Amino acid sequence: MGKLRLRTGASALVFLLSAAFAFAQTTPAPKRIVFLGDSLTAGYGVGEEKAFPALVAEKIRAADLPYEVINAGLSGDTSSGGLRRLDWLLQKPIDVLVLALGANDGLRGLSPEVMQKNLEAIITKTRAKNPQVQIVLAGMRMPPNMGGGYAEKFKSVFATVAQQSHVTFLPFLLEGVGGHRDLNQADQIHPNAAGHEIIASALWKTLEPLLRQPSAS
Repeated sequence: MGKLRLRTGASALVFLLSAAFAFAQTTPAPKRIVFLGDSLTAGYGVGEEKAFPALVAEKIRAADLPYEVINAGLSGDTSSGGLRRLDWLLQKPIDVLVLALGANDGLRGLSPEVMQKNLEAIITKTRAKNPQVQIVLAGMRMPPNMGGGYAEKFKSVFATVAQQSHVTFLPFLLEGVGGHRDLNQADQIHPNAAGHEIIASALWKTLEPLLRQPSAS
């Protein structure tokens, strides 16, 4: 009787393992959305859990869409730094890339021409790894005290890259947040929690249609 029970238990275990394996085989792994950015993306001052990528992840879960969100924000990062980090990020598949770099290039007065080349290189390398990748480019603007000529040239880089590289374009990541004291921290550079909620809502309006496309799900 003991041997019979043992065999029955072993058979049940084999059945459960086989069922679990079959389920794993038929259930596709979630696709990956990578937010490549700087301290704005990383959630400086509010924490990653309150930063806009995490808030977008909540909207994705609520919509029951098969995506996981990777926050690849790094405080102080420039477009050059993002390009250097890209190979490491591309070790795993990227299905959607939200490219939100450039703020530190501008604050440091770095060359807009170099920034443009870096952004284009990031897009090119990501597409070389996955030609079907969806890319959203988030633009940035500089305050007038950077000099009118520089600020205008800086702003135009993002529109140029978006047009020439044929990516989805969000003209200004901080739209409705930048310059609003009540939506930013004491430094008036980094959004507070309320500011991140506004950014996430605006970004979701751009992202959701892409994620619901048949080719993206």
